[in-house]
Amino acid sequence: MEISTPRDRKGEFEPQLLKKNQTSISQDIEEKILSMYAKGMTTSDIETHIRDIYGVEISDTTVSRITDKILPIVREWQQRPLESTYAVVFMDAIHYHVRSEGQIVKKGRVYRHWN
Repeated sequence: MEISTPRDRKGEFEPQLLKKNQTSISQDIEEKILSMYAKGMTTSDIETHIRDIYGVEISDTTVSRITDKILPIVREWQQRPLESTYAVVFMDAIHYHVRSEGQIVKKGRVYRHWN
């Protein structure tokens, strides 16, 4: 099979993920990394995921540097003053089978408790 590889003598090729002369990862990728980190993925899992999806090699250290950007926000949230009272709703249900319109269906009786 013959493969024709295009040449870019005029320099018109524009990379999609990292632009020419760009030294940092795009904001979109950073947001995806932060989202994965917030969902509990480890830095090595994130690095593997980014490599598999985008074909970009980033190190665990780079992922750590990106996730460290949100540490001041996390600390601020952890140190916020707490409310004196919080509403809590506990919901519970008992499920049972009943005959309805000639078929057996599963129904539940919900019990609500407010504190």
